[in-house]
Amino acid sequence: MMEDEELEFVEDLEAILHLTPEVQLAIEQVFPSQDPLDRTDFNAVEYINTLFPTEQSLANIDEVVNNIRLKIRRLDDNIRTVVRGQTNVGQDGRQALEEAQKAIQQLFGKIKDIKDKAEKSEQMVKEITRDIKQLDHAKRHLTTSITTLNHLHMLAGGVDSLEAMTRKRQYGEVANLLQGVVNVLEHFQKYMGIPQIRQLSERVKAAQSELGTQILADFEEAFPAQGSKKSGGPSIVLRDACLVANVLDPRIKQEIIKKFIRQHLSEYLVLFQENQDVAWLDKIDRRYAWIKRQLVDYEEKYGRMFPEEWCMTERISVEFCHITRTELAKLMRTRAREIEVKLLLFAIQRTTNFEGLLAKRFSGCTLNDGPGQKKPETPLEPTNPFLEDEDNVSEKDEDLDRPKKPKAPDNPFHGIVSKCFEPHLYVYIESQDKNLGELIDRFVADFRAQGPPKSGTDEGGAVLPSCADLFVYYKKCMVQCSQLSTGEPMIALTTIFQKYLREYAWKILSGNLPKTSTNSGGLTISSLLKEKEGSEVAKFTMEELCLICSILSTAEYCLATTQQLEEKLKEKVDKTLMERINLTGEMDTFSTVISNSIQLLVQDLDAACDPALTAMSKMPWQSVEHVGDQSPYVTSVIMHIKQNVPIIRDNLASTRKYFTQFCIKFTNSFIPKFINHLFRCKPISMVGAEQLLLDTHSLKTVLLDLPSIGSQVVRKAPASYTKIVVKGMTRAEMILKVVMAPHEPSVVFVDNYIKLLADSNPETFQKILDMKGLKRSEQGTMLELFRQRLPNPPSGPDSGPSLSFSAPTPEQESSRIRKLEKLIKKRIQ
Repeated sequence: MMEDEELEFVEDLEAILHLTPEVQLAIEQVFPSQDPLDRTDFNAVEYINTLFPTEQSLANIDEVVNNIRLKIRRLDDNIRTVVRGQTNVGQDGRQALEEAQKAIQQLFGKIKDIKDKAEKSEQMVKEITRDIKQLDHAKRHLTTSITTLNHLHMLAGGVDSLEAMTRKRQYGEVANLLQGVVNVLEHFQKYMGIPQIRQLSERVKAAQSELGTQILADFEEAFPAQGSKKSGGPSIVLRDACLVANVLDPRIKQEIIKKFIRQHLSEYLVLFQENQDVAWLDKIDRRYAWIKRQLVDYEEKYGRMFPEEWCMTERISVEFCHITRTELAKLMRTRAREIEVKLLLFAIQRTTNFEGLLAKRFSGCTLNDGPGQKKPETPLEPTNPFLEDEDNVSEKDEDLDRPKKPKAPDNPFHGIVSKCFEPHLYVYIESQDKNLGELIDRFVADFRAQGPPKSGTDEGGAVLPSCADLFVYYKKCMVQCSQLSTGEPMIALTTIFQKYLREYAWKILSGNLPKTSTNSGGLTISSLLKEKEGSEVAKFTMEELCLICSILSTAEYCLATTQQLEEKLKEKVDKTLMERINLTGEMDTFSTVISNSIQLLVQDLDAACDPALTAMSKMPWQSVEHVGDQSPYVTSVIMHIKQNVPIIRDNLASTRKYFTQFCIKFTNSFIPKFINHLFRCKPISMVGAEQLLLDTHSLKTVLLDLPSIGSQVVRKAPASYTKIVVKGMTRAEMILKVVMAPHEPSVVFVDNYIKLLADSNPETFQKILDMKGLKRSEQGTMLELFRQRLPNPPSGPDSGPSLSFSAPTPEQESSRIRKLEKLIKKRIQ
């Protein structure tokens, strides 16, 4: 029974002492221990086995039991001490809680007392502040009243003094007094409902009106409209009157300025009337000389009379410019037929010089912001080939050139007078049209007189001098026209440029290209006979080749320069008109000249090789007995290539890309022609095919070396060109290899053909059979087998047309051949 009770007690104790993992982890962190008894997964059996691993270790069991009992006794003592120490904790806790409650009650009491005292203090502050506010309002009102009374006293006294001084024309005192009265009156704007204040305001307005009328009368008396001036000159009274006008209505000041300027320029209108000789453009200098004298006279006599901020000198100059522009426009409309280009340019130059002088002297502050204000012009970029350096530009051009970055206009007076010349710039445009026409005619005459560039000279292949002269003249015209106008005249000049660019392209460049002897209408009897006889086709001379290269280089120069010209014209013209400048058509024209020149060079070399290819097709290849060196026709082709290509390359040294185009186009023309002549070589023996294969390899080597042939400097040919040569000549080699292959067995021959040539056209296969010299019956069998061995064409819309055969069947072909043989026999009999 005792043992059962002890087991139940142990189980209950274990259930009570079972802690959660979180609590157990916290205990281990606070009280770390390495004792196995403290582990949560303690196992008594394992622990005993640890203490007594063997039977021999049971000998000191008593000692172990005693140690455990001692440890239990110590734990009991510790537990007992802790339990006894906790007997008084509850009583001490209740006592501490009661003391805390009493302290809180005392704290609440003190807070309530402080709050009550704060409310009393706030009430007291409000009462004090209310009294202070009342005193502040009283002080402010008293100050305002005193200030208003002082202003009223000043206003009343000032109005009386103003009226008295006005009657006595004491303008010097009036100027200062009037400004003060106006400033004081502003303080009474909210009191205008008071009759006395309103009456004083009306008196001030009446005094201002009287002053304006009186000052205008004084100026009218001093400077009458008839043009005669007061003998005494400007007086101190008028100078003070101007100071008063600054305070009065701005219209009074404007009226004074207007009347004075009109009176000051009245002599100009009389001297330069429309019916006077000095009024015409050839004496336009006198107009500007007159205003310069008047400005000097004004500075000496009236410079101190008007306030400096009125800018009277600039106003006189601006009004003079407006009058001059109007009068010149009217005069030029009346005498438009008498305007010549030299006279017009002279007048414009003198006018722009005068506008530049105004810009140096004045700031332009009196100018109205109008649409006529021009933006600064951007300079031409100093990029070759047709533009000169900035150092070489004339002084006249330097005044017009501007930095590329936008900034404020350097000359606000630009166009203030010269604008009147713009409607008559058609005279200038017509003159440039005529000059350019004469220039083109001179270029044509010079070319005919000097002839084409001589071979062996530095002129061969160089850009024609006339081209540079043309674009230098274009640049001069463009800069000059931009000085005159950046509007519609620039568009008209651009049209003229386009016209003569096209004329230069056709008259100077295309018109002087050597004419070929080929007939564009197709094959003729004479051409067939020539080809049959193997006669030499007329070739270009060395001088003609140099001329073609020179024209090609010139056309390339014109193409690049025209593009730059278009960009500079767009920079010069107004932004709203930029879209109307387009030289694409002219650039296309020069591109056409380049293409035609390259085509002529290709045709010439191609035609030079034709007799050799014709000779190749007529050689008895069936009777060739042994393979030797390259055939004579190969030597002839190489000779022509070595004669022409170095000349073309040297003359196109500055345009390397077009020389590459020439090589590519010649190769694309020569290789197909060589293959076509190769098909005409029939029948061919095995030895003959080997000789042709050797010749083909020689031609391939020469073509690969074509770009640098005959040159001391060996350059690697462009990859695009090498690819074309390898592809074309490899096909020719494959054709000969197929010809060399035995035709028996037929299946192997057909399969080799399809593998080597990858050509599904029966006509090509037929030509191979003809080269091998097979009979028609054998060819029919081979053709049928060829069609059978071809891969099936893909079905559907993607199937290509290369495998669709339209050639006649072998039966049809053999029947045609039999009929042709019978017809020949009958004619022979």
